[in-house]
Amino acid sequence: MYERPKKFLLLIPVALAVVVVVTNVFAQVAEHVNAQAAEATEPSQRPKLSHATMCERVDNLNPTRPGIVFSVSNGQVCCYSSFDPVPQPALIYHRWYHRDELSTQTRLRVYPPKWATYSVIQLRETDKGPWRVEITDQNGRIFSVLRFSITD
Repeated sequence: MYERPKKFLLLIPVALAVVVVVTNVFAQVAEHVNAQAAEATEPSQRPKLSHATMCERVDNLNPTRPGIVFSVSNGQVCCYSSFDPVPQPALIYHRWYHRDELSTQTRLRVYPPKWATYSVIQLRETDKGPWRVEITDQNGRIFSVLRFSITD
């Protein structure tokens, strides 16, 4: 009966390891190339933020009383953002952070050719202190960060 040499059996795991490493390298290269291609074509398909501000209210899609310090007695604060151009319908997010902790996230839709939208939070006594709103696309890319404070 024929018996395989033990050296041959030792080469099988090494050959498999080489195949796995080569496959991973090719997968990483392909992923990198695809990511570069997506970034190269994507900016023209993304909305462009043309204006963003914090304000006390939004009336008829116009920010009213913009500022960076708001009194808790106002009862609310708004994040207004307008996009021009908007090449295709898209999702954007207003991510509200109080003292560097995510407080709330509002998903908003924007549509061609240009679009304005806003989100609102109701203020409580515990909301005093530093805030920021990150305006992002659906992939988490930041258009702008607006910083403001809530006081007495």
